[in-house]
Amino acid sequence: MMRNLRPIHVIGGGLAGAEAAWQIARQGVPVVLHEMRPARSTPVHKTAQLAELVCSNSFRSDDAQASAIGLLHEEMRRLGSLVMHTADAAKLPAGSALAVDREGFAGAITAAIEAAPIIAVHREEVGAPPPDWDSVIVATGPLTSPALAETLRTLTGEDALAFFDAIAPIVHRDSVDFDIAWFQSRYDKAGPAGSGADYINCPLTRAQYEDFVDALLAGEKVAFHDFETATPYFDGCLPIEVMAERGRETLRHGPMKPFGLRNPHRPGDKPYAVVQLRQDNKLGTLFNMVGFQTKLKHGEQVRIFRSIPGLAGAEFARLGGLHRNTFLNSPKLLDATLRLKTAPRLRFAGQITGCEGYVESAAIGLLVGRFAAAERHGQTPLLPPPTTAHGALLNHITGGHIETIDAGARSFQPMNVNFGLFPPPAAGTPRGARKAAVCARALADLETWAISDLPHAAE
Repeated sequence: MMRNLRPIHVIGGGLAGAEAAWQIARQGVPVVLHEMRPARSTPVHKTAQLAELVCSNSFRSDDAQASAIGLLHEEMRRLGSLVMHTADAAKLPAGSALAVDREGFAGAITAAIEAAPIIAVHREEVGAPPPDWDSVIVATGPLTSPALAETLRTLTGEDALAFFDAIAPIVHRDSVDFDIAWFQSRYDKAGPAGSGADYINCPLTRAQYEDFVDALLAGEKVAFHDFETATPYFDGCLPIEVMAERGRETLRHGPMKPFGLRNPHRPGDKPYAVVQLRQDNKLGTLFNMVGFQTKLKHGEQVRIFRSIPGLAGAEFARLGGLHRNTFLNSPKLLDATLRLKTAPRLRFAGQITGCEGYVESAAIGLLVGRFAAAERHGQTPLLPPPTTAHGALLNHITGGHIETIDAGARSFQPMNVNFGLFPPPAAGTPRGARKAAVCARALADLETWAISDLPHAAE
């Protein structure tokens, strides 16, 4: 049967591309993996190895009972992930985290892919997939080559794939202190699908505002890489500290304006400034700090943003950042199995879909590989349950965010897997037991899905 199946082409030999190719081959479908290195390198890669780790060598927490990323690790192991199998074999001492020998990890991935009998590795740049490639997975990451990026712009109609992406922090709703904060929209306006109480509001006195501006101006910032310096901010989306540099009152008349708001905890006492948080996902578990895109270092963000009244105990699902990025507006452009709606022969995997992190990228590669293989076998791909880490991450990419009507804003942003992406556990679950309950439910649901999804498992 393998000889009668046309190959699936995977563009990009990073973690997502390597995992996708491996999963396709496991289902008896031939693969051609296209990797442009070493013929053409990138500003950050140093070798020609597949799945080269260009930043940290850590896969973060490996705790599958209390960590969303640890849960994703365990799900991937149970689904036969090459990336996780190799990471486990190359692990280094790192406490409860999973860290790997960088060179050993990439070398082992490369050896496994090159030794697979139905995977062919072509060392070449693909600027545009030929029309006779009827099934293609694009897994080229944040440093997609200019030629392929231009092809994607033409296909998607999106006019900005590479840009400085300034993203704001996201806070878990249940970590906000509502003895200080309150729900209200400006002037109680409901707006589309709103109630008139759609934002979390955190009030600041004049002294607190002045201290906050001082902290922003003094906070340590992330420096740009040389290759990033010519890329403009996306949609004029300025970091909050850059706005503060333009004048001490700029923020109070911008994202922190107090107009149209009243503090029910202190009637008659008008706030000097207000930080607003807007619902970020359909589950209502995550809230975005409006206008707080930033290039502050992560430690500085936690310190400074927890000084905001109501956020002293804030837990962050994602901290802000500013970097050159290449990703699609996936909820608009991709279907549930990550096919491009306007050109269904193309699927996307990894960071280009709007996920963050090594493991998340590989997990999406795993899913896309399974989807493409099922389709090649004439089957309809079966989506993972949204209660699993894979399903929660896929749901974020394909539509778990909330659309915004703010002018110039792009509502969909990349994110790491976190518990805010999962449906809440059963009502009445004690707060201290919620993470364990979500993890147990996920692994149980994964087992049922995995059994029904792979009728063509390779021998």
